[in-house]
Amino acid sequence: MATHSVISREDLICPQCTEIYCYPVLLQCGHNVCKLCLQQFWEWKKCQECPVCQAVCTPKRPPINLALKIAADQYHTQNVRGDRCVLHEEKLSIYCQNDEEPICLLCQMSKQHKIHECCPLDEAAKQKKEEISGKLESLKKTLRTLNKTRESWERTRTFIQTQADENNRTIREEFQKLHLFLFNEEESRLQALAQEVEVKVKVMSLKLDSIENQIKSLAAVISCTETRLKGQHLAFLLDYKDTKKKLKCNIREPEIIRDILINCAAHQASLKFRVWKKMEGLVKCAPIALDPNTAQANLEISEELTCVQYSSQRTLPDNPERCTGGVCVLGAGGFVSGKHSWTVDVSQGKDWYIGVVRESIQRKGAMSLKPSEGVWIIGGIIGEVLWAQTSPRTKLDWKCKANRITVELDYDKGKVVFINAADGKIIFIFKDKFTERIFPYFSTGIHDEGSGSFPLTVCPQTVRLAILDK
Repeated sequence: MATHSVISREDLICPQCTEIYCYPVLLQCGHNVCKLCLQQFWEWKKCQECPVCQAVCTPKRPPINLALKIAADQYHTQNVRGDRCVLHEEKLSIYCQNDEEPICLLCQMSKQHKIHECCPLDEAAKQKKEEISGKLESLKKTLRTLNKTRESWERTRTFIQTQADENNRTIREEFQKLHLFLFNEEESRLQALAQEVEVKVKVMSLKLDSIENQIKSLAAVISCTETRLKGQHLAFLLDYKDTKKKLKCNIREPEIIRDILINCAAHQASLKFRVWKKMEGLVKCAPIALDPNTAQANLEISEELTCVQYSSQRTLPDNPERCTGGVCVLGAGGFVSGKHSWTVDVSQGKDWYIGVVRESIQRKGAMSLKPSEGVWIIGGIIGEVLWAQTSPRTKLDWKCKANRITVELDYDKGKVVFINAADGKIIFIFKDKFTERIFPYFSTGIHDEGSGSFPLTVCPQTVRLAILDK
């Protein structure tokens, strides 16, 4: 029967710190020392020698004595007894703040803990529990935030699918309202898309074939060259000219393939309007569209994205773009230069406001409706009274009711002009300096349930289409 050697506690004591080994390293002279003890001894001694026999060690890093470390770890495991110190068998009554572990009175007087900050076990436990409780509460708060965010994101994911379904339904209904010509046009658009896909896939396939040939050719040259390099000197020199010639292969850098992705804008942007341009007659097109992703939850936007009215509250994602501090919606896109104009039908409006705002307005919480906060609007409270939201606001001397108001934005000159569309008379002018993107602004105001709808509508432009020969 095989016998196992028994390692005593004395065999596991570091000769430097007189404690159980912690990561023992084996020196060339055969002595073992704790890795940390050895580093501290060498720093103090200013030379690399054994702390036991003073034998000089080579500059190489001494290896860890794995067998001795395993034995020391096993000793620790076998001798842990409840509230007693592993080393001294004394009761654990002191807490070392530096090493963050309970120790006994003898440990506290030892070299390892002599200069450490220590305190009674109960005092340390109270302090550490308070510390951990604080961190735990912080983690719980973070967890609540994450759970809340997850719920919000799950609702957003569901709403994205809802939006997709609504857009899909709207597109299909609009196409169903048109004549056979439009169905043919739809098919034509799909064919154009398919052709673009076919062409671009073919281009990519040719590019891939080309680069694959280059890879094979280059790999063959490399393989051949490596083989010849490993051959006899004479054979290498005989093939030298041919090898040198092959290494001059002209492999160009891979080209950057631009405009290879599907041109989504060409297929989707203003799809219905571009289809209608092929028909003779009159076509109506609104100069701007409302952005549903900015609309307050009580606002209902028409499928054409040109009309907004107050309605029952809906559950919508609180995305960063959405206005929750006011019953309003912004136009899509915005402007950073040039002149722009649109006309709004306010004839059925009540407590409405229209105009422009800058991109960085306060969208969450109460909105400040004044130019210094990036808001340039006018509104009708009830009846025929118009107000310009200056600071303080200005009552406009307007005796007749304006059913349609044109908003003219000159970004570069910093002007917003409101005009009565019926007779062209100027209602009010804001002058300022624009430094960021400007968006059209529409607010229907708040209305009691059952009081009826008071829509604001972006008036379409009447455009006569003609086919021009190129």
